[in-house]
Amino acid sequence: MAKLVWSKDLNTGIDVIDRQHQRIVEYINELDEARSSGHKMEDIGKVIDEMVDYTLSHFAFEESMQEEAHYPYFKAHKRVHQLFTSKVAELQERYSLGEDVSEELHKMLFNWLYNHIKRDDADYVEYVNKNIQQGKFVEKKKGFFSRLFG
Repeated sequence: MAKLVWSKDLNTGIDVIDRQHQRIVEYINELDEARSSGHKMEDIGKVIDEMVDYTLSHFAFEESMQEEAHYPYFKAHKRVHQLFTSKVAELQERYSLGEDVSEELHKMLFNWLYNHIKRDDADYVEYVNKNIQQGKFVEKKKGFFSRLFG
């Protein structure tokens, strides 16, 4: 599968979110590289685990921003994250049982990320940016920023 390349049309306009999305893209590419270069299952598993952990942190961060901004579709967005997380957890479980799901996982992540950023994430940007511009969000979430990027 082709390498996932970040393009400007994926930018949300929220720098911290864009950096997190770019890191997820890097993980997806690391998974593809490990998979296609014949790395051992344990190496691929490590990339999967790190990517899943980071993505879950990203989801929690993104959801806290939406909630703080009173985004009206916060619960629906959170549900999209939960459905995605369930699917990834299922693939992760199958992988831990010895099944090589790395190609299936890579394809799913590759397709999901673009669609999610362009559709779902684009919808909340206006609400979150208002909070950021008013100085409400960054102050309260500084500790979380530090934990995620410190």
